[in-house]
Amino acid sequence: MGLGRRGDDEFVEFARASSARLQRAAYLLTGDRHQAEEAAQAALVRVYASWGRVRRKDPYAYARTVLANLVTDQWRRPLREYATEQLPERPMPRDVADDVTRRRWLVGALKALSPRERTVIVMRHFFDITEVDVARELNLSLGTVKSLNSRALAKLRISIPSPRQGLESGAAR
Repeated sequence: MGLGRRGDDEFVEFARASSARLQRAAYLLTGDRHQAEEAAQAALVRVYASWGRVRRKDPYAYARTVLANLVTDQWRRPLREYATEQLPERPMPRDVADDVTRRRWLVGALKALSPRERTVIVMRHFFDITEVDVARELNLSLGTVKSLNSRALAKLRISIPSPRQGLESGAAR
């Protein structure tokens, strides 16, 4: 019982258009590039499985919700790592110090938040969706979303220096 050629073509187009943004959001949620790639792929697999039902509505909203739920589920499960005899190849460092500094600052800042706060911040500010939509997609009350968003933003403003401040204080030493 397949989607048919047209449904597959529509999904491929959707996946191409959404994949990079879902991966970036997953990276903001996890702080790990490989976990982000896996989470975004898993979200797209689930969207494909439900494509016939969601394609005429808002498939991107569905994908965001699936992604947020997948990452949240990963936080709840214990991490299982398996040792191998070969170490994975490490990517060569790029000479983009400013980008790396900003990315590390952002991931570090997001890690200082609770998982729920982090999810609300990413959905609200990275995906740029309304608080009402965040509440609906995460199955939370609007008040809870507003509270989590406000608390998380306050934590980010108070406890985490901006990447520029970190560079300036490091240079002054």
